[in-house]
Amino acid sequence: MKTKILIAGFVFAISLTLKSDVRLPSIFSENMVLQQGMQVPVWGWADKNEQVTVIFQGQRVTTTAKDGKWMVKLDNLKATTEPQVFIVDGKNRIKYTNVLIGEVWVASGQSNMEFPLNRSFEATNDIQNSYNPMIRLYTVPKTKSDLPLDDVKSEWVECNPRTASSFSAVAYYFARDLQKARGVPVGVIHTSWGGSPAEVWMSKDVLESNPEYKNDILEPSKAAVERYKKALDDYKKTVQELKSQGKKPTTQAPRAPWIPCELYNGMIAPIIPFAVKGAIWYQGESNAGRAYQYRTLFQDMIKNWRQKWGQKEFCFLAVQLAPFIPGNRQKPEQPGESDWAELREAQMLAAKQLPDVGVAVITDCGEEHDIHPKKKEPVGQRLALLARGIAYKERGLVYSGPIYKKMKIQGDKVILHFDHVGSGLVAKDGEQLKGFAICGEDKKWVWANAEIAGKNSELVIVSHPDIKKPVAVRYGWADYPEVNLYNKEGLPASPFRTDNFPMITMPKKK
Repeated sequence: MKTKILIAGFVFAISLTLKSDVRLPSIFSENMVLQQGMQVPVWGWADKNEQVTVIFQGQRVTTTAKDGKWMVKLDNLKATTEPQVFIVDGKNRIKYTNVLIGEVWVASGQSNMEFPLNRSFEATNDIQNSYNPMIRLYTVPKTKSDLPLDDVKSEWVECNPRTASSFSAVAYYFARDLQKARGVPVGVIHTSWGGSPAEVWMSKDVLESNPEYKNDILEPSKAAVERYKKALDDYKKTVQELKSQGKKPTTQAPRAPWIPCELYNGMIAPIIPFAVKGAIWYQGESNAGRAYQYRTLFQDMIKNWRQKWGQKEFCFLAVQLAPFIPGNRQKPEQPGESDWAELREAQMLAAKQLPDVGVAVITDCGEEHDIHPKKKEPVGQRLALLARGIAYKERGLVYSGPIYKKMKIQGDKVILHFDHVGSGLVAKDGEQLKGFAICGEDKKWVWANAEIAGKNSELVIVSHPDIKKPVAVRYGWADYPEVNLYNKEGLPASPFRTDNFPMITMPKKK
C-alpha cells in the first residue's frame, strides 16, 4: 500500500468517529510481542476523562484520558513462551490473545532491507522451515506523510511459510538466529522503502535545527518539488494533446522526488514509543554520492530515533554497503577513490563514535552488477551476532570481523593492528592477502604486499618494494572490493583507510 496523506486532520477525523470506544494503535494486536525487562508504554484514545485500565501479566495499571488520549506504562515484563492475554478496559473491553514477551526489534532501510525472503538466494528450504510461533512479524504499510501520523493499518502475525515468504529476508534471518540463540520470543517490526535516502527517515525538528541540513537538504528539496510539479503539469498537457490526436504518450510521468521526513512521519512516528530493544538498518545506497554528509547525517538519525523513543540504550545495528559497481563504472586496475567506500567509512564512523552501534560487514555478499545481492542469510546472521554481542553482551562471543585499530610505520613497512581479531587473522581459502593498497609521500596508491604476522596472528604487515617511506594504507577501498582478510571465526574484516586525505564527496567550496 502506497499512501500520500497530506493533512493530519484525516487521522484526527477518524479518531473522532471512534472516540466513544477505547482503542489502541495497530502496533498493539493479537499475536504481538512485547519487550521484556523495561518499561512498556501502552497508549491509545478514549473519551475525555474516561478511565482506562490495562491488565497484563499480573499488572493492573489505570489512568484517565486527557484530551482524548491516554498512556500507561507496564514495568519490567518477564519473557515467556506461553501465550498471554492482554486486556484494556474502558467503556468497552479490548482483549488480545496469543501475546508473547521477549525481544522486539525494528527493521528499516531501503530496498535491500525490503528485499523479500522468497527472492533470497536458495531460500526454498528456509521458507518451508520458517514455521516458528516464537517469531512474530509486523509490517508497516508504505506511507508518506507531511505530518507525523499516530497510526497505520496493520497487525502482528505468527511466522510461518505464508507470512515469512514476503517478509524482509534480512529481518527474517536476523529474527530466526536471534530467537534460537536467546531462547525467547522475537518480534520484528519491518518498515522500509526501496530507494529512500536517510533524511526521509528523520524528523523535521532535527533537520531544521541544523543549518547545514537546512541549506543542503531542505532547501534543495523544496526546489526539487517545484521542478517536479512543473514537469508533471507539462506531462499532463502533453498527454491531453496526444489523447486528442488519438495517440498515446511514449514517455512515463516524472517521478516524485523524496521529501525529507515523509517516511519518518508515515512509517516511524506511528510505532513510537512502542518498546523495542533496538533497530537493524540496511540503507546508504541512496546517500553514497553524499558520503561526506552521511558522516553526520547517519549519526544524527540514530540520535533522533533514540530521543523520540526515549530510550538512551536503543541498540542500532547497520549493514555495511555490499560490493557493487554503480552505473557504467568499470573495475579499476589500480587502487583509487570511491564514494561507496566513503559511505562504508561513514557507517563505521557511527560505530566508533556512538555507544551501542554496530556494523555488519558483507564484503563477501555482493554482486558486481546487481545492487540487490541475493545472499541475505549471512547478512541476517551477522546482524544477530552483533545483537548478541552489543545489545545482550554475551561473554566470549566473537561477534564482529576485524576492525582497523591503529598503524605503526617501521622502515618501509606498515604494521596494522585490529580489534575483533578473535582466534587470529586468516586469509580466506589460504590464499595471499589481497585488497591492500599503500602510498608514499606522493599519495599515489599502488597494490601492496600484505602478510599476517604476530605471535597470535593478530597483525598485518603491508609493504611495496618501490615505496621506501610509506605514509598510509587502505584496504577494500573500492566500489566492489575484492578482499579476503577474516578472523578464524569466519567474519570478514571491514574496509578502512589509515589516511585522512580529502574525500571526493566533500562539498565543493563556493
